[in-house]
Formats: sequence, structure tokens, C-alpha cells
Amino acid sequence: MALVVTLSASFGAGGSIVGPRVAEQLELPFLDRAIPVAVADALAVPMTDVMAYDERRTPGLGRLLANLARAAAAPDTAFGSAPTAARASLGDQPEQVFRDQTERVLRQIADEQGGVILGRAAAIVLRDRPSALHVRLDGPTEARIQRATTYESIDEGQARKLLVDTDRAREAYVKHFYRCDARDARHYHLVLDSTALGVDACVDLIVTAARSRTATRT
Repeated sequence: MALVVTLSASFGAGGSIVGPRVAEQLELPFLDRAIPVAVADALAVPMTDVMAYDERRTPGLGRLLANLARAAAAPDTAFGSAPTAARASLGDQPEQVFRDQTERVLRQIADEQGGVILGRAAAIVLRDRPSALHVRLDGPTEARIQRATTYESIDEGQARKLLVDTDRAREAYVKHFYRCDARDARHYHLVLDSTALGVDACVDLIVTAARSRTATRT
């Protein structure tokens, strides 16, 4: 099995900044926007349909993220296709179909290429994988709001609203599909306050932990 690092990050904790840097140092692909693209391709449905159920969506920006996702993931390899029956009809439980296909993509990543995966409850889906390191990035609300004004180039009012909406949506995704609390430290090997430690320290700690986990398995 390939090395996998899963990252769960609250809004403003810097998951989209830490993740690519960890992936670069470990020489692994960073997988965020490529995941919904793979799901859409496998189910033969529009990206907007997938983004409606995707854990990483930001309220009010679903269509924009969908377009960015397809553009960003164009060079990535496909992760296979869903069964013909699922592709032909999503039935009366589309959210279940999307969840199942997302899990299928995550497991195929873990089985084959490995990577640094942001969100999608990957720590829960891949909890039994000995090759996976599960990490949670978080921090105090006010500190994350201040970080978001820098990361996202938005004002404090926008950051405060996005924090509430985005955290609620991502936590609801995990609770709805897996009956779990995304903030529960028991899901992770490493929980870091990225607002206190900073990006560089978080990257170094995660890379060291991932290499240690690989060495332990060996």
C-alpha cells in the first residue's frame, strides 16, 4: 500500500496551504479538487451535481469551485469508473451514490498511488489503512479568523461568516454520513494548532510523522 496522509482542517487552519507543501516534501500528489472531478467522471454527471454533496464545498461558491476543480485536476490520472448501473441512474438516494463513489476513489488512491488528501472524511474512510497518517489542523476561532484574512485576502467580517458556514457544512458532512464528530481527536494520529505553530512547523511535524510511520511499518 502507498503512503497516504489525510488532512482534516477547520476553516482558517491552512489545510490548503499545508497540504501541498507536505505533498511536495513527501513526493506525493496533493489531492483536493481532483477528487470531485474523479467522482463526476466516474458517475458521468456534471461537476455541479458532485459539488452539491462534496465536503470541501464553500457555501455560495459551489459553481466556481466546480469549474476550478475541473481545470486544476485536468493533468491527474483517472481513478476508474463506477458500475454501469450507478452511472446510468443515481436512483432516489443520490447522496449515498456520491458518498460511495467518493469512498471508492479514496480507497483506490490508498491502494495505488498514495497522496496527501484534504477533507472528504478521509481519516474515517481510511482509518484501518496501516499506510495512512491522519492529521487534524485546527485552532481558536479568533486566531483562525485572523489567519483567514491573510490566506483568503478577505476582510474580518467575511472571514467570520465563512468560518461559521464552512465549519458547519464540513462537520455536518462527517456527522451525516459517518455519525462522527470531525473534531474528535480519536480519529487522528496528530492534532495540531496551526495558528500557534505556523505553517512551516506544521509541515515539518507532519512530514516527520509520515516518514516515521512508514519506517515503523517497514
